[in-house]
Amino acid sequence: MKKRQLDLAVISDIHLGTLSCHADELLSYLNSIKPKTLILNGDIIDIGQFSKRYFPATHLKVLRKIMGMATSGTEVYYITGNHDDMIRRFSGTSLGNIHVVDKLSLELNGKRAWFFHGDVFDITIKNAKWVAKLGAYSYDLLLLFNKITNLVLLKLGREKYSLAKKIKHNVSGARNFIKNFEHAAKELAIENNYDYVICGHIHQPNKEIYENELGKCTYLNSGDWVENLTALEYTFKRWKIYRYSSDKLSAFYVDEELKNMNLQDLMAAASIHMATQTKSTKKEKI
Repeated sequence: MKKRQLDLAVISDIHLGTLSCHADELLSYLNSIKPKTLILNGDIIDIGQFSKRYFPATHLKVLRKIMGMATSGTEVYYITGNHDDMIRRFSGTSLGNIHVVDKLSLELNGKRAWFFHGDVFDITIKNAKWVAKLGAYSYDLLLLFNKITNLVLLKLGREKYSLAKKIKHNVSGARNFIKNFEHAAKELAIENNYDYVICGHIHQPNKEIYENELGKCTYLNSGDWVENLTALEYTFKRWKIYRYSSDKLSAFYVDEELKNMNLQDLMAAASIHMATQTKSTKKEKI
């Protein structure tokens, strides 16, 4: 199966290590593309809820796949989010083609693009972390209950139903939060002379041109791999929202020899990758 060549792919809010993560579907997507640059826009590993008792092989394969893409030449930027904020202590460091950052600015065909997760706008996370954690656990319980409900609906021959989406669209507080989040991102982007602003965090995939008296920008949100199963793709000077439900491709594995890799093997592969990149850098200097 031929891979789609992309200039840039953006994924966020994967929440590896949680029951709500759709790792199999994400692997299918990652195995179908070959981007020059891959941006992981926050909440990739849910460190806040990480447990040694629950980290399935498929979740590990996602990490291995991303490392494999970096080894094959893809520039990978890991932008930290609120669920993986412990990684922020490593911000500014690189491991071969994998770079850890808090935010990122790129030039795409003469236009300025600004990438950040978006939790900077969340006052709850800043001022009351325990409230944010309680909300995260409640959200996961809701998704788990929704998953059980959908299994029953499928057996009855009925369509799946998203409780989380229903709540977001019908609860005024949730609607206002999303609206305020998107407005703040757009205004800040124009104020800082960016043509594109790309976020995650709110699990709401979106592509929208916004204009005010100071200028205009394109606001984009990569959505998530918990509810929506979406990503952003940039190629031929255009942005597209990839939706797994409608753009679905058959899962396949190009790393068959690595399919059964465990955590120890993964760490060993990381060390080899780092050593290879260091040797390559030394040769370039010579």
